[in-house]
Amino acid sequence: MPSDNRSLSAIAIVGGGPAGLMAAEAAVEAGMRVDLYDAMASVGRKFLLAGKGGLNLTHSEPLEPFLARYGSRRECIEPLLAQFGPDDLRQWAASLGVDTFVGSSGRVFPSEMKSAPLLRAWLHRLRQAGVNIHARHSWRGWEENGALRFATPQGMHTAHADALVLAMGGGSWARLGSNGAWAPLLAQRGVRVEALRPANCGFDTGWSEHMRERHAGRPVKPVALTYTDENGEPARRQGEFVVTANGVEGSLVYAVSAPLREQIAAQGFALIHLDLAPDRDLQRLIDGLSQPQGKLSMANHLQRRAGIEGAKAALLRELLPAEAYADPERLAQGIKALPLKLIAPRPIDEAISTAGGVAFEALDERLMIRALPGVFCAGEMLDWEAPTGGYLLTACFASGRVAGAGAAAWLRDAAVDR
Repeated sequence: MPSDNRSLSAIAIVGGGPAGLMAAEAAVEAGMRVDLYDAMASVGRKFLLAGKGGLNLTHSEPLEPFLARYGSRRECIEPLLAQFGPDDLRQWAASLGVDTFVGSSGRVFPSEMKSAPLLRAWLHRLRQAGVNIHARHSWRGWEENGALRFATPQGMHTAHADALVLAMGGGSWARLGSNGAWAPLLAQRGVRVEALRPANCGFDTGWSEHMRERHAGRPVKPVALTYTDENGEPARRQGEFVVTANGVEGSLVYAVSAPLREQIAAQGFALIHLDLAPDRDLQRLIDGLSQPQGKLSMANHLQRRAGIEGAKAALLRELLPAEAYADPERLAQGIKALPLKLIAPRPIDEAISTAGGVAFEALDERLMIRALPGVFCAGEMLDWEAPTGGYLLTACFASGRVAGAGAAAWLRDAAVDR
């Protein structure tokens, strides 16, 4: 499609992450002229970082548990995935010449495990289709005449568009462009924007100086974590996490960060319990620890009789009273249910993603802002969250597709009405 054909309706897309690029693809496929603006020197910065250790595109689990990953926003995300779901995403990657495979955990990866080849092929296709990409354009809202305002290295720039798709990400990883600066711009226009909060984040615990200095960076695995879920019911997950200088982070912690964050907001702390020996039952531990210690140090006794060493032994020392070590039953109970108080989520800029954003109640089924006809939102700007494992990316792609197609459909409807 020739990019200089001014007779075509123009759609401006702000944000060059997965949601914005997918919106651009949907809009240009619908015959629209598309200009995409991004604040960074190149698009897809966070997408490239996400693929640094192996790009987890989506997940292969059945649809019902997949949808459950979106928690209280499942009903809002489900219609988006009905239009562009996990299988559609894999087929789309294949159309770019990128094969995918299912890993042992059920996660779906590109065969090369990297995001760069996919992004290169995608950008080539978008440019060939006529999408104009404008780097180093930071959106600053609207002029009085409705023109879009952008800050650029050359100064302020304005642009006109018939429709606008906003896909600027949440508030995490500000150095890659997602800084949440759009929130007040929309709120000033009467758009309902929920406060941004860290998601898939670590937590502070208030470690002792010894714990911070000697054990930060050490992994804890395997371990099971018991917590109180969104419904107030006890729940248990197994996996691994990392001790940090401030507290804990890692995949197991991220997976349950939403209810823990909300508990801290409600009562000032969240209490979890760690099972440091998930492969041993309580009685086996009691029997082992009841055996004579002999000349073994307590550290060696714990390692030999309970398999507790390294960071696990450090956690036990940090959190269990010293007198418990003299009672095999109490010590075993501590190993199986070690209480850990979380006192604060880590700052939003350290989080993998964010909760909060433009409320779905402010949008129609095309993801258009009801208070701002012709303005659509997609990706992490929307008020939803999901754990890592491909769920974040899948919903970003899907919402971008819906918003881009929605903007094109809205313009077509407007043309008919005229």
